[in-house]
Amino acid sequence: MTGLFDLSGQRALVIGAGAGGLGEYAARALAAHGARLTLAEQASRLGELAPVAAHLDATTCAIDVTDEASVEAAVATAAGDDGIDIVVNFAGAMLRREFDLTTVEEFERITRVNLTGNWLVGRAAGKAMRPRGRGRIILMSTVYAERVGPVPETAYYGSKAGVVNIARGLAAELGPHGITVNCLAPAVFYPTPMTAPLAEMPDRLEWFSSRTMLGRLGDPARDIGGPVVFLAGPAASYMTGQVLYVDGGWSAW
Repeated sequence: MTGLFDLSGQRALVIGAGAGGLGEYAARALAAHGARLTLAEQASRLGELAPVAAHLDATTCAIDVTDEASVEAAVATAAGDDGIDIVVNFAGAMLRREFDLTTVEEFERITRVNLTGNWLVGRAAGKAMRPRGRGRIILMSTVYAERVGPVPETAYYGSKAGVVNIARGLAAELGPHGITVNCLAPAVFYPTPMTAPLAEMPDRLEWFSSRTMLGRLGDPARDIGGPVVFLAGPAASYMTGQVLYVDGGWSAW
């Protein structure tokens, strides 16, 4: 059974692998199962990747997921001469603001990162993988793909819901070429750079915990790596166009 999770020799690109985020822990899990990694982050945050990359013997590159040329270049860098087997996109943006206080420019910025960014990553990865007839693409949505929470963030909710159907659409087009495209949908993982502000809202943290069947928040260090390795490896070879909720049972209520 261990072979089902063996990624030895697989080349993987993890986007949004900055220190302390879900991407870092996903990268650690992929490396532990044998994958050869390239870690990508915004140019202004490349310094955060240095200690992680050194520990995992990974290469790094800059990426702007809202820019087509930048995404294409990052995938090409990760592929090198050997091709790319796994692409995981953890890049995302959040705006906690009431709808009537959110400007059109702010809404479009969040949508550009979360929705267009996932499409650009999936598009570039699919183009790179298609000639080889195999590959795994993992995009990132959220438990809020089919519901909303107590925080006002319509731009985030809308953009992340769209990622689900982007994954399904890409899966339909790329399936005949041996490429799977799936979507991870985490609930609240704490602490991460994105959820760190919740430290000042203990009542809200408690509310999030109470929403899960397990009665706790996701632990970045132990709860995200397994699902990523599963979707990236042989165990999920007959799984595509799916949303895998990693939410402690939140979505099952």
